[in-house]
Amino acid sequence: MIRIQNQNELMPGPHLLLVVVAVCLIKTASGFANGKVSPACGDMTPQHGHDSSSKPAPYNITLDKPTFSPGDHITVTLRVVPTSGSISFKGFLIEARDAGNPDGPAVGSFSLLNPSESQLLHCGHTQGSAVSHTSKSKKTEIQAVWEAPKNPPSGVQFMATVVQKYKVYWVQIPGPVVSLNGATRVPPPNPTPTTTTTAVVTTTLSALTRPFSSEGCGRSKSCLRDPVGCDPGRDPLCFFLSFTPEARTVLFELSGPAHGYLSFALSLDKWMGNDDVYLCVRDGDSVDINAAYVSGRAHPQLASENVLSDTAWQLADGVIQCRFRRDILLPRQIESRFSLDQSYFLFIAHGRAEDGVIYRHDRQPLISTHQTVITGLPENLAGSRSPLLIKFHGVFMLVAWMTTVTTGVIIARYFKHDWPETRLFGRRLWFQVHRALMTLTVLLTCVGFSLPFIYRGGWSRHAGSHPYLGCTVMALSFIQPIMALLRPATDSSRRYIFNWMHLGTGTIARVLAVVAIFLGIQQQALLLPGPWSTGVLAGCVVWGVLVDLLLEFHSKVVIVTGRTLAEDEEKILGTHSDSEGQRKVSRFKKIVLAVFLVGNVGFLSVLLNTIRNV
Repeated sequence: MIRIQNQNELMPGPHLLLVVVAVCLIKTASGFANGKVSPACGDMTPQHGHDSSSKPAPYNITLDKPTFSPGDHITVTLRVVPTSGSISFKGFLIEARDAGNPDGPAVGSFSLLNPSESQLLHCGHTQGSAVSHTSKSKKTEIQAVWEAPKNPPSGVQFMATVVQKYKVYWVQIPGPVVSLNGATRVPPPNPTPTTTTTAVVTTTLSALTRPFSSEGCGRSKSCLRDPVGCDPGRDPLCFFLSFTPEARTVLFELSGPAHGYLSFALSLDKWMGNDDVYLCVRDGDSVDINAAYVSGRAHPQLASENVLSDTAWQLADGVIQCRFRRDILLPRQIESRFSLDQSYFLFIAHGRAEDGVIYRHDRQPLISTHQTVITGLPENLAGSRSPLLIKFHGVFMLVAWMTTVTTGVIIARYFKHDWPETRLFGRRLWFQVHRALMTLTVLLTCVGFSLPFIYRGGWSRHAGSHPYLGCTVMALSFIQPIMALLRPATDSSRRYIFNWMHLGTGTIARVLAVVAIFLGIQQQALLLPGPWSTGVLAGCVVWGVLVDLLLEFHSKVVIVTGRTLAEDEEKILGTHSDSEGQRKVSRFKKIVLAVFLVGNVGFLSVLLNTIRNV
């Protein structure tokens, strides 16, 4: 059968700063597509959180023998009923039970005829006492060979649970009964269906007659929107949640572009866990609306009690819209549902779904910036998709590797001969400025490097190569100052070795840092709007490269040519022309540095403001 599995990041660690934001609301869901369904051996019921279908099963079981003796082999075939058309199935579980005790353990054992599509399970005390699927590929027929035990019951009935898709399945489809030779024939099974569908409350889904609107937000209803101030009636990319208290109930409206599902949750904090969740899941051309609960960092568990009413939905142009009503207060015996007269943080998440099964969210959830009372006064709520620690991580890395390190390199490379008599704390000015900027770069990198680990509580398994590049940059950042402290004297014969190693290590660190930053702004936790944000970052990098090339050209061509002319003029005019030329060169470089800083700060300001608004 198919079951939910968790495949997400590590558990977050303790709160080390005052404000931290949740990693994600909805975690990865994958089915028990491998058929390892031993937990379902007893009642043969998939752990799907849905009731089995009440319609007649379009599958049946056939046998090649009506009777058996101990040790005999019987070929069991599970296939689609010929009159039902091409209705395939994905998962199955076949067992043989004592016909006089169909709720008892499986009897006998199986061997495989389709090992690529079926496998043996250990149910009860017997190895190979059940057969299940190996993948969720579509099937129309499966065969296996059953071997009778040494001490069989007088009659054996074969049963099968078949999964057509995640939410459509049949439990314990009755098959033929075979009788032990010489024993009294066991009567055929009762044709009454063995499964029933139960529900606490039955509601009828209806279609929305018109799309949602932001009209009344802050006046008659509370709204959480992304982007801020968007209107779902006019903007199909608008993520929208509104709630309106009405007498003893609250009316919720949820809208947004999603391929599979859209959800929101009520949470007591900004960390996922112990949250009241509401799901609007697309299943074909319809939408299922359910309440669920998240315990810890597990997958949401659908509520066994239906607490929603007046449910309605609409699918149009990739946008899911659903509406429902819920009582403010619920009976105490209905667990995991929060009272709506309290204050909560709000999460909005979306992702893909397959056959009604939800998978990990596509983007970081939108989380309200503060708690709000669901039945309180109407207000326009603000929210963010990026945790505060991750925002600071991006800010520190951008400042360090887009501004301070680039400025420090320019100072060291092109301003050594400027301010020759100016000293700061006993050392030449250019060196002190260079060292201060590089020290600041290392400090910003150290702080920025630690923030994701504090937020995640460990290593992130979903960040791709970004953390590996970050670790490499962090290591090179430590090597640089250590290398500078151990550098040989200026007149040492080994000084050139230090110069090349210092240059090479710094250049590699800068290149890797730029690559890591480009990858970083595409991470879920700090997904900047694109493609224009990527263009701004590229412009910042290109701006620094152009300034560096200009100063390099100036130093190699203009200054050398100017110095040659000055030497020729010195024989006639003395040293006056040489001093004037030096002042012009220094003035030009200072103007270029100033222009670079203005442009760099402009690019950086755009990026930092974008991070602030994410």
